[in-house]
Amino acid sequence: MHSLTLDLDNRDAVADAIAGDRWVVACLCAAWCGTCGGYRAAFEGIAARHPDKVFVWIDIEDQADVVGDLDVDNFPTLLVQRDDTVAFFGTMLPDPAVAERLLTAQAELPPAELARLAQSSDERRTWQRDCNLRTLLQDAG
Repeated sequence: MHSLTLDLDNRDAVADAIAGDRWVVACLCAAWCGTCGGYRAAFEGIAARHPDKVFVWIDIEDQADVVGDLDVDNFPTLLVQRDDTVAFFGTMLPDPAVAERLLTAQAELPPAELARLAQSSDERRTWQRDCNLRTLLQDAG
């Protein structure tokens, strides 16, 4: 399994897969978006190179009850979190090398530094409150 696609029938399985102290990388896209369609293969490639992390593909329209309140300005948007700490939430260039560098840099941070950064700005504190995929799945459940 390289990545999971969140749908109505597998929400519990996705919630189980992202439980515990693990890195989660979610790509928020839309089926109608041509950029997203092209990016999906790149996302799968990144997932294949990082089997220690859980990768989740989320169509924001099909899963609006999960992600409806998130501020997705453009596609693709990535959500990166470890355990319950959101490390990144934002639009990503559709270049897999950029996403991979971001993911590698975040994963190299010690947990204490990750926690400090999570509280270091209003934007990052908002991510903790609003963007935690575990909480979003639980609240939609």
